[in-house]
Parts: sequence; structure tokens; C-alpha cells
Amino acid sequence: MVAASSAKPKIKFLKEPTSQAWVDLAINNIDIILLDHAQCERKAAGTAIQMMSRYPSSVELVRELTAIAQEELSHYTQVNNWLEKRGIPMKPVSPPPYGARLKKCVRKQEPDRMLDFLLVSALIEARSHERLGLIGEHCLEPELAKFYRSLMASEARHYGSYWLLATTYFNVELVNERLAELAEVESDVLRTLHSEPRVHS
Repeated sequence: MVAASSAKPKIKFLKEPTSQAWVDLAINNIDIILLDHAQCERKAAGTAIQMMSRYPSSVELVRELTAIAQEELSHYTQVNNWLEKRGIPMKPVSPPPYGARLKKCVRKQEPDRMLDFLLVSALIEARSHERLGLIGEHCLEPELAKFYRSLMASEARHYGSYWLLATTYFNVELVNERLAELAEVESDVLRTLHSEPRVHS
């Protein structure tokens, strides 16, 4: 079992920190985590591109999400390089219920839909920031741990960017009220540890 940190840092937007049980599961199944991580980076780029396509006249959104999509694809390439280095063939892995549960919270009508998409993306990026940092802290392979620590700054920028975009197009009080509602759902999904090791299990 990986030794627990004395105090887990509080990540902005997240209601609850990741459990030590997830850290143990991830570190003991790092090759599967790498496969899922690659898939997460590809999906994150796809989400940014999907939002640009849905809201092409929102200039600030398109500009910011173009940069995010490019960075996510860069991370995808980097994770794929690690898989190749370790002799792990790329293959899809089944997703945990996390993403589907959050997407169910996205309301159907605009402009609520836009707000929810931005805030769900912010929460996913915030959890990614936290968990990639935990891998970087606890991974017993120095080079791989260093790689994961190197991703933390960009993940933090991403969740901050989604929140800032939400406040660009919506009243900040409304944004924070809805964010608190969605953050409760996000934490509730993770209170039960998914049996298969995933970045968002």
C-alpha cells in the first residue's frame, strides 16, 4: 500500500479529495492507468473541439478552446510515447461511470446547456489535475512520476480556463451556484470506488 500524504491539498472546485484507495489502485495498475489516460486526453481534445463547433460565434470560447484542444492532443502524444516505451499496445478501455453521470447533468436547453458543458469540463479537468498530481507524488518510477508532475500546471490552466469562460458568458453568482451543484454530483460519483483502475474511477 502506498503511504498516505499527511495532508491532501484542497483543489479548487472539488468538494472532496481523492481517496487513498484510489491512489493505491492506480499505482498498482499504472499500465492500465496510462491506457486510460491516453483515452482521457483524446476525449478532452474532442470535447473542446465539439464545443467550438457548437458555439462558433463565441469568439473568446473558440480562441481558448483551440489552445486547450492543441495542448490535450500534445499530452495524448506524450502518453502514447510512454505506452510505446513500455511495450503496451494502444487499445480502448471501458470507461467508468464518471463521465456519463456528469453528462446526464447537462441541461438540454440553451443557454443552460452551454453553462453546464463549461462547468462539467472544469470539474473533470480539476479532478485530472488532482489525480495526475497524486500519481506524480506516489509513482515509484522516477521518470514516470516526473512526467506526471509536469502535466499538473496545464491541467490547472484548463480547469481555470473553463471557469473563466463560464464567467465570461454568465453572471458569476449563477456560475458558482451551478458549479457547487455539479461539484456535489462529481464527488458523489467518486465516493464508491470503481473496481477497474481508471483516471476517473
